[in-house]
Amino acid sequence: MAGLSFEKKRAQQPVAHPTAVTVRVSGAGGASVGGTPVVAAPGEEIQQAVLNHLQRLAISLGAPVRATIHDDRAGCVVPLEVSADGSSRVTGEPVRVDAAPVPRPGSVPPGTARTPTGQFGPAPVMTEPGTDTPAPATSGWPEPAAPATAVPSESASSVTTVSSDAAPLHTAVPPEPEPVAASAAVGAPEPAASAAVPSAAVAPLAVVPPEVTATVSTAAPTPTPPRGFDAVAEEVLGDGPLTETAEGAELLTEPLSRINEDVRAGRIDAAAERADRTLTEASAVLGEHHTEVLHLRELRAYIAYLADDPVHAFRLSLDLARSRRRARDGEAAYGNVLSAATAWRAVRDPEEGLRLGRDLIELWTDLTAEPGPAADDPRPLESARARMVRLTDRAARAAAQA
Repeated sequence: MAGLSFEKKRAQQPVAHPTAVTVRVSGAGGASVGGTPVVAAPGEEIQQAVLNHLQRLAISLGAPVRATIHDDRAGCVVPLEVSADGSSRVTGEPVRVDAAPVPRPGSVPPGTARTPTGQFGPAPVMTEPGTDTPAPATSGWPEPAAPATAVPSESASSVTTVSSDAAPLHTAVPPEPEPVAASAAVGAPEPAASAAVPSAAVAPLAVVPPEVTATVSTAAPTPTPPRGFDAVAEEVLGDGPLTETAEGAELLTEPLSRINEDVRAGRIDAAAERADRTLTEASAVLGEHHTEVLHLRELRAYIAYLADDPVHAFRLSLDLARSRRRARDGEAAYGNVLSAATAWRAVRDPEEGLRLGRDLIELWTDLTAEPGPAADDPRPLESARARMVRLTDRAARAAAQA
């Protein structure tokens, strides 16, 4: 799908680096992102509301957002990076500070905005083992990954990417490898430091041929192309051609330029209205399944997501995925499925999320049974199924409280 171009005045301000913002979470449970208040929905944790806000900001900017989170409740400062697909990672070690006091009820008139307060001091000095020093408070944000030198190479698959709707997860570290028996033959090559020795295999060690070791160490990972809303955001902020075909260039260059300008300027409602009109006209002239019309439908779904209408964005993206699967375009269909999954994570009502999730997982499962990128990486689908379990629990709790 072709990208949408910048005008000259925009080209002077490329989005080249992640945007940095400051997040403050007060002891009373309120939060602000870059000075903008963030309010959690009923039943939603404040850190989840902050992560959702940062994800929407990353999508609108087309680049990850680096946030310095001052959490007065846990008394720590956490450096965090949130990507447009909802994943997040800790970019440094959290720093322990003095937690701010929680205000007493009635000390502030209802409805009065409060700026989080608190004295942020240096990290505490660790004492000797065996003392009565209390354990550090848990912040609720993702934990930093263990240093690479402390984890064997085969444990790389245990590092978990945290999505914006998931509960905080901790990186799993495998147990220490079994010590090599002292009776190993003298002169045998020592095993690599990163290789774990299975507990059941303490008998003679297998020697790995040097050519095999060299092959493994020099293999370079294949870069993953941007897909879903990530790809659309890059096109909106990119400088590629506006259309993919000659007839599309003649019909759509001007309206796409205006839609592009509205999105970049933050005029999301105007962009949505213009995209709807352009989509209707293009469908009548080119047909509903023309390449340019599918291009416009992807852009319209992205605009709906930016407009905080995740249900509309989900349905547009899932319909596109079905159309492209019927056309045997597995790559494009998988991209649309990932867009639908991103919109689905922003649906707050658990009952609605369960209804949409069933349709999403049904189509996604069908795609994994066919050759293509969906079958090559089953982990996102596993994450979606895990979210269905959490939504089921949330729906059950909501029904019990009703």
